[in-house]
Amino acid sequence: MRVLFTGGSSFTGYWFVQELVRSGHEVVSILRRPVGSYQGRRAERVARLSELCECVSGVCFGDEGFLDLIAREKSWDLLCHHAAYMTDYRSPDFDVAAALAANTANLRAVLGALGERNCRKLVVTGSVFESGEGAGSEGLPAFSPYGLSKAFTWEFIRHHAASANLRLGKFVIPNPFGPYEEERFTAYLVRTWAAGEAASVKTPAYVRDNIHVSLLARAYLRFVEGLPAEPGLERLGPSGYVESQGAFAQRFAGEMGPRLDMRCELELENQVEFPEPRVRINVDVLDASELDWSEEQAWDELAEYYRR
Repeated sequence: MRVLFTGGSSFTGYWFVQELVRSGHEVVSILRRPVGSYQGRRAERVARLSELCECVSGVCFGDEGFLDLIAREKSWDLLCHHAAYMTDYRSPDFDVAAALAANTANLRAVLGALGERNCRKLVVTGSVFESGEGAGSEGLPAFSPYGLSKAFTWEFIRHHAASANLRLGKFVIPNPFGPYEEERFTAYLVRTWAAGEAASVKTPAYVRDNIHVSLLARAYLRFVEGLPAEPGLERLGPSGYVESQGAFAQRFAGEMGPRLDMRCELELENQVEFPEPRVRINVDVLDASELDWSEEQAWDELAEYYRR
């Protein structure tokens, strides 16, 4: 397939593009800025991304450059809309309206341009933290204004994709972890252990769905490759390790300790506040053997990444 991909500089986006390319698909990825202008972990991902596929810089979803990019090719097989507005995404003042506008900019024009290039398939990346996604407690509310913006984005795109007679897929992400991720929970654990300290788990009672990003990427590849051409809707919410965050931290310590030759000590705090839903998980269990994925190899590769 010839794939137009947005959001390839993100943690999961990079892994999805890598899997698509490895499977023989031709990917064109857009970037907001020049390749050399990124910093930190994202800069590392962008450098690797530019070696995997064609990267077109200075382009955002729906802008003139994006429409020109669509028009320059005779045909496209698939648009993977993975990018999302994330400025201050952790803030309670996150701008939901601005996010919806950016995520769906000139959507009708985009879908029309794709239709002229014989593209009949669109895959949108969702989050288990959106309202109504996955399974769990408290009535499945949005975790945050950012989660709310993702839900609004999906509904807006679904409406217009149906009008354009597209095959629409929604791929819902839980809590991925693995090489090249930002400084989040698992990276914090390893960094703390490397300093010879015990890592504190502040929210051990939350039940979440953590998944190896390599397994998530295999599931993404299988999902997009399996989309039929006829108009309609497909959805997949891959599930990984469904357990409390305390149990997952213990699992992670048990896997990393022997591989990194570290004392991976944990301190599980007594969680008494629950500003987020206690339970939120995806529900689609994956067959690792069918996806040709090895859990042992994934842990080995993660340990080697942290060792480097």
